[in-house]
Amino acid sequence: MNLKVHELKNKAAHAGDGEQILGSQDTGSHACYLVYGVMKARESGRRLKAGSGHEEMVLAVKGDFLVTGHYAGTLSEGSAFHLVGEETCFLENQGDAEAVYVLAGGHSSGGHH
Repeated sequence: MNLKVHELKNKAAHAGDGEQILGSQDTGSHACYLVYGVMKARESGRRLKAGSGHEEMVLAVKGDFLVTGHYAGTLSEGSAFHLVGEETCFLENQGDAEAVYVLAGGHSSGGHH
C-alpha cells in the first residue's frame, strides 16, 4: 500500500487564516485531526480552542509564542501545552520571522460529533 502524504505547509501559508487542517475529510476518521498553523512576524490574536468534547496538544514548531487567555506565558520552540474543551488561548508571534505551530486534537473521553 502506498503512503498517502498530505502537504500542509504551503497550504497553510496561503490560507486566509494561516491554518491548514488534516482531518476526517482527508483521512476518513473522526478520531483525530492535525492543524498546521503559520503566523507572520508580529502577528497576534490567533485564537485556540479545542471545543466541547475535544482536546488539543499545541506544539511550537518554529519560533516562540506569547500565550494569553486560559493559560499565560511563553511557549518556546519545541515545547507544547494541552487544551481541553472550552479553554481558550490566544497566540502572539513576537518575533521578526514567521512562526509555526501544530495542533494535534481528538475527542475527549465520551466526546463525539
